[in-house]
Amino acid sequence: MNIKHLGVVAILLASIMWAMEPILAKLSYENSDFLHTSAIRAIVAALTAFIYIALTRRSSLKVTRQQLSPLIYIAIVGTLVADFLYFFALSQVPVIDAVIIGHMQPIFIIAFGFFLLKTDALTKFDYLGICLMIISGLLVTTKTLDNLVAFRFGTLSDLIVLSATIAWATSAIVMKKYLTAMNAGVITFYRFFFPALIFAMYLGLTSSLIIANIYQVCIGVIIGAGTILYYEGLKRLKAAQVSGLELSTPFFAAILAFFFLNEIVTSLQIVGMALLFGGIFFISKKEG
Repeated sequence: MNIKHLGVVAILLASIMWAMEPILAKLSYENSDFLHTSAIRAIVAALTAFIYIALTRRSSLKVTRQQLSPLIYIAIVGTLVADFLYFFALSQVPVIDAVIIGHMQPIFIIAFGFFLLKTDALTKFDYLGICLMIISGLLVTTKTLDNLVAFRFGTLSDLIVLSATIAWATSAIVMKKYLTAMNAGVITFYRFFFPALIFAMYLGLTSSLIIANIYQVCIGVIIGAGTILYYEGLKRLKAAQVSGLELSTPFFAAILAFFFLNEIVTSLQIVGMALLFGGIFFISKKEG
């Protein structure tokens, strides 16, 4: 198997794991809450990354002073803030809503890359792709034609997921700019280690440093492994290819949500998912 094929397999596996995460979170909420689930998830994810580093022996946990600041940013903004918002919103919205809004990251990655990092100018395909993805988000959150006609564009919880998506996008920009040479396991470890310390202190102070259900452990293992696979795939594929492959996540999530949570996808949301594909296609396309 060549490098590109390894990258494709890594991203697809990561996409499946990310599709499983919100399903397991919903199941965990049956006897726990989003805060406790987020805490156990972060602790287990950090342990998963540590085990990966120990088993592969590819790198140590030592980082430079220049690498520490980006790692702390990713940990605080990408995990402590964004993941926390996402898990809170999951207690209020269907899985498919949260997953598709979360996969609007390319819009913000392109915008931040253009305005903050002064990367290449936006092309007509970028603008078209962004428009399609925005329309996709509107269709998914409105759910029905009646809601769309009445201009009922989702809920406050949908907006919270969007805020988490923006935070994830800034973390991706920071990782791409400063940490591409770092071992995937090390990035993943520190991404969850710093939040895990904060969560552990909270659980200790509230006398709730216990595992409420097996789903919490599964979420931690899955998201830890999925993040490692994502970073490994990102090193082997172009960003556009990664974005396209990641679109398998909403479809896996929709199928899993139907079988395990009895969530139904409306026809308008199916159209929204199709437009999401179209948006990524045009964003990935080059002029000339």
